[in-house]
Amino acid sequence: MAQGPPTFETFQDQRFAPDEDEQYFADLRGAPAEDPWPAQRRPAEAEDEWPAQRRQADAYETWGSNTPDVNPWPDDPHRDDPYRRSDILVESQTDPTGWKATGPAQPPMPDDRPPAEAVSGNRLLTVLLFFGGLATSVALWLFETQAGEVADTATLMLAAGRITGLIGGYLLFIQLLMMSRVSWLEEWVGARDLLRWHRWLGTSLTFFVLAHVVLIVYGYALTAETGVVEQGWTIITTLPEMLSATAATIILVVISLISMRAAKSKLPYELWHLIHLTGYLVLLLGYGHQVATGANLSGKFASIFWPGLTALVISALVWGRLIEPLWLNLRHRFEVAEVVSEGGNTFSIYIDGKNLQKIPAQAGQFMRWRFLTRNGWWQSHPFSLSAAPNAQWLRLTVTAVGGHTQRLGLMKPGTPVWAEGPFGVFTAQRRTRRRALLIAGGSGIAPIRALLEDMPPDTIVIYRAGRPDELVFRGELEELAEQRDAWVRYIVGGRNDPGPRRLFTPEGLLGLVPDVSRRDVYLCGPPGLVEAAVGTLRELDVPDSQLHLDPFEF
Repeated sequence: MAQGPPTFETFQDQRFAPDEDEQYFADLRGAPAEDPWPAQRRPAEAEDEWPAQRRQADAYETWGSNTPDVNPWPDDPHRDDPYRRSDILVESQTDPTGWKATGPAQPPMPDDRPPAEAVSGNRLLTVLLFFGGLATSVALWLFETQAGEVADTATLMLAAGRITGLIGGYLLFIQLLMMSRVSWLEEWVGARDLLRWHRWLGTSLTFFVLAHVVLIVYGYALTAETGVVEQGWTIITTLPEMLSATAATIILVVISLISMRAAKSKLPYELWHLIHLTGYLVLLLGYGHQVATGANLSGKFASIFWPGLTALVISALVWGRLIEPLWLNLRHRFEVAEVVSEGGNTFSIYIDGKNLQKIPAQAGQFMRWRFLTRNGWWQSHPFSLSAAPNAQWLRLTVTAVGGHTQRLGLMKPGTPVWAEGPFGVFTAQRRTRRRALLIAGGSGIAPIRALLEDMPPDTIVIYRAGRPDELVFRGELEELAEQRDAWVRYIVGGRNDPGPRRLFTPEGLLGLVPDVSRRDVYLCGPPGLVEAAVGTLRELDVPDSQLHLDPFEF
């Protein structure tokens, strides 16, 4: 969506003022004006030098040393090349930035990309619509309750039980709407916000449903002058719809328990996902109870509001879960073209298909992939694209961490693939600044590598890995750095080594990226890395509007 060169009026804001950081990049480049494109560093030759560098990775043992003059690549023919764009960085006691690094390059290319369209208005409108619907749900009780009807403890408990029941029913519908995967909702709100809201509403839903059960049973027990347990058993055994409502409540509690981070980290993804899908049963089992015994669901307005909300949610589920995926797969007929090892336990899957140029995917997005193998056809996993989409193939990169992902590395060409998506707003179109910082940890390099293809000049990539041989796509990153006028910085070592320990401190990050507060920051990696980076970025006064997160979540 690039437009013509921006005018002066377009950039009156401080973020587009004359750049006081220009000298920083001039010092990095250090290129003679008469020869900004030295022959020995042309992009075409980057691929030739990569295998030699990779072979040297195994011999590297001195990273993290406090000795400022240690060269971790002693046999690298380009170690003294002033145009080098990437390096494994070490902590330095002598350099004013705190890092020992080299850097190079070519003159900056003009950036004519306009600022991204703001989406804060979308979020605000979505929040207003949510609370408007919530207020309407509660108003159904308010308008149908006569003055003086709440007169004692028993009627107060019953009133509170009905209100929490209405809130719980409304939250259940909204939860299912957010799980529908309709593309317009993903684009309007964004996958990250949907994930956060889904988690928060899931906890709230469980609370209100349990409160509804306790308050209603207690209220009826006071009215009948019986015990709470006895009254609860009477309600379940005398009202047929209450058996299904009880089952729905039990399912809801189980889903809430396995969604806690401590439990989720110990469960296989496949089992967690299977249990989570039973959330649809909560609607089926609980809806009969709501319609049959709900005291505030049959009024004049309620008879329109609740069926309308039900129709909206069911339509979204059918469209997002059935119609859109069916159309996508009939149109493109995906299949595995090749599986290529990237080293260690990481491999890339190249996907072939028809009319790939018509897929509305962007670099940084993810899709849900179901590989139709004999022992894995029933499992769907989210994997990010690790290269910008093109007309020849799609690529996703997988780190084998379980039985299913290990089997994916053994797939044969021609294996049919069922895909859903694309999803997510972790894209270059969400930029609001003229420069960007991309931070990846582990296999989080996959969407970051794809994003680099769409980023503006002077983008900086920080890639965190445990060992040099775990650096995936290093050859591609360095070639893209040449082509895009970008910079790649590798931070390698254990979490207690000096360099990694320094990385997410204000001083360490400023040493690598002095103008970090004037950049969009894209983060992808394990939750611990993302949380540490976000904390440091906020200490450096980077606004939330400039943070774009794609944490590892499911």
